[in-house]
Amino acid sequence: MEFFERTIEEHTQKIEKFLHENRMAQFRTEFLALHNYDQAQVFHGVDEEARLKLYQYLSPSELADIFDMLESQDERVDIYFEEMENLYGASVLAAMYPDNAVDVLNDLKDKHQVQIYMQLMPAENAREISILMNYLEDTAGAIMTPEYISIKRNLTLGEAFKELRQKASTAETIYYVYVVDDDNRLSGVVSLRDLIISDESKRVEDVMNTNTISVGVNDDQEEVAKMVQDYDLLALPVIGFKHELLGIITVDDVLDVMKEEHESDYSGLAAVDVSESHETPVSASKSRLPWLITLLFLGLGTSTLISQYDQLIESASILSAFVTLITGTAGNAGTQSLAVAVRKLTNKSEDDNLFKSFIFETLTGIFTGLIVGIAVVIIVFVWKQNLILGLVIGIAMMMAITVANLAGALIPKLMERLGFDPAVASGPFITTLSDLTSVFIYFTVASMFMGYLI
Repeated sequence: MEFFERTIEEHTQKIEKFLHENRMAQFRTEFLALHNYDQAQVFHGVDEEARLKLYQYLSPSELADIFDMLESQDERVDIYFEEMENLYGASVLAAMYPDNAVDVLNDLKDKHQVQIYMQLMPAENAREISILMNYLEDTAGAIMTPEYISIKRNLTLGEAFKELRQKASTAETIYYVYVVDDDNRLSGVVSLRDLIISDESKRVEDVMNTNTISVGVNDDQEEVAKMVQDYDLLALPVIGFKHELLGIITVDDVLDVMKEEHESDYSGLAAVDVSESHETPVSASKSRLPWLITLLFLGLGTSTLISQYDQLIESASILSAFVTLITGTAGNAGTQSLAVAVRKLTNKSEDDNLFKSFIFETLTGIFTGLIVGIAVVIIVFVWKQNLILGLVIGIAMMMAITVANLAGALIPKLMERLGFDPAVASGPFITTLSDLTSVFIYFTVASMFMGYLI
């Protein structure tokens, strides 16, 4: 118990010490006793000198277990493979699950090195990986693994169980056993439980479930993740155009997809790549500057617009005190509707009718703006003893919130309909756009009541 209570930092320090002192036996005893996830954390924590020793003390298959636990698109993986000898690196990739190996190879910056690894690894592994690499990015084919178990439908359960025992060591998961016909077309699925408890003399086709949930090889990975979540599956079969079984997608791959999609959505809301944690300050700045410069010019538009109302502000200087109140509240309303819109875009089962969304968001904006506007009228009247000023701010507030609400909700949908990334409609963009429109609305309303304000 005491062993498991020690922190990863303590394990890292101890294992790094063994590596620096060339104590291979102690290193292997300590390191291999850890869970693969903890091994990966220790591996991340040791320095380069220790890692070079680690490559000597671990077999490729032992290191492959660690790399199978690493997050996809981890930029450090590229550095790790640069440290390895080519043959050792190729052996590590061959020992990994094919879908994870594909993730690593796709993320390597040196594409010539990818070809070297493919030539050095066993032909069967290279063939499996090459097939997966040819599927479109972000599709079911790109994230599936070919390491599954399938059996023929005309086998008895006793024969099927024997075949399962022979193939189990090479499969990524054995919770589901897929049933195929002579042409490898998916016919059904048998759970491991059914194989164990059913009469051995029965045939597979007598106990299999023919109502099999499957996805096409070119289906979007986000749709696949939602299907696994909705049907509470541990694995999902992937079929080709002729209904042939090509591979399976396991729940751990789905969790990676969900994390990736959530990061993408959050990146859109923040107008920044949230996965830039391992970049240098210079490269991080380069990725953020385009949006900041764009928003700077949009913000200058707001400043220019305000300058057009200099005479109005000089005549009724009290108006300037409420500019930030109007723009800030409208920006918050736009960000709220943007967050809801992004969630709906990721949930394709929800109603996505543009006209209905327009009506719904308009009514929501009017209702919300009316309540906030009435509250502002009361507050300003009590504070400044000026009912007309309160009405100006209240009316402008209601209109600004309605427009911001519509912008936040509809712009992402319009972007998607036009084939653009909805992330373009980011939180900062919507906020800055709301500033521009709310300033225009505010001073336009104020101009209409100017005779009563002076």
